[in-house]
Amino acid sequence: MTTHVLAGDIGGTNSRLALYAADGGALTLIRGATFPSREYSGLADVIARFLADAAPTSTVAAAFGIAGPVVDDAVTATNLPWHIRGEALRSLLGTPHVRLLNDLEATAYGALALPATKLLVLSPGIARAGNRAVIAAGTGLGQALLFWDGTRHVPVATEGGHADFAPRDEVEHDLLRWLERKYDGHVSYERTVSGHGLANIFDFLVECCRMPVAEATRRRLEHEDRAAVIGKLGVAGACGTAVAAVERFVAIYGAQAGNLALTGMATGGIYVGGGIVNKLLPAIAGGAFMRAFIAKGRYERFMREIPVRIIRDPDAGLYGAAHVAATLAPAP
Repeated sequence: MTTHVLAGDIGGTNSRLALYAADGGALTLIRGATFPSREYSGLADVIARFLADAAPTSTVAAAFGIAGPVVDDAVTATNLPWHIRGEALRSLLGTPHVRLLNDLEATAYGALALPATKLLVLSPGIARAGNRAVIAAGTGLGQALLFWDGTRHVPVATEGGHADFAPRDEVEHDLLRWLERKYDGHVSYERTVSGHGLANIFDFLVECCRMPVAEATRRRLEHEDRAAVIGKLGVAGACGTAVAAVERFVAIYGAQAGNLALTGMATGGIYVGGGIVNKLLPAIAGGAFMRAFIAKGRYERFMREIPVRIIRDPDAGLYGAAHVAATLAPAP
């Protein structure tokens, strides 16, 4: 019997909702929509707008991947002024079957269900049935683990993107000191590996390394999304400072992906997702990411054996949330 489930992928920039028909283990998309997160006062308002635009239907279960730590059935979004409570959403949707997940936890569920055609192998490594991990840079930096219990992978949320940034050379030591002044002390990996992190690296290269920026580029940076401009110019090789920023960003991203793989003993592989990785794919595939990933001293050989795959499907988090919602749905 077919039931309807609601799924959400809630980020600092966009909130994406989708209604699916769930029939056994199969999910069929009925309708989806994207909403600019900061134009709404909270997730409940986004859901109300989504449902108002759809034909009346009975939603039996829902799950939402949200960028932030889920504690006691509630989450305060990291990059949004939203506090979301599971109980409030259950009341809104008229169903007790609602679950809040960390957004990377949802992506981890989605990654497990993706076909090989939705994954790009960056490094094949050695296939093993061990723990896996997911890392994804976007508005922020998300990370999750997939614990292997001997029969299946169990996604586990983390907030590892907010761990202390660790410089690898003198340039990054200078970058850390520059960021410490900017952020009054603590500097996390998210301050370097995210959309605003790419902009931070670019600004550091301009201000501290005296790298040049053409006037036309400066004008674009004033009126367009700064990270998008830097990424496009860097990949295209149209601005030397943008090229350097992208190269440094990619290397730091690879280093932290390697840190996550070590921390989680991800011998089964690591998935790299998020919007940025696909926009910077030529730079990611150029080698700097993997060189930084494996550069772990005595563990270099160990790191070479870890498979690294890029998630090419932008709906992985949404699809993962839908799978969770389908498991919550009561049996017909």
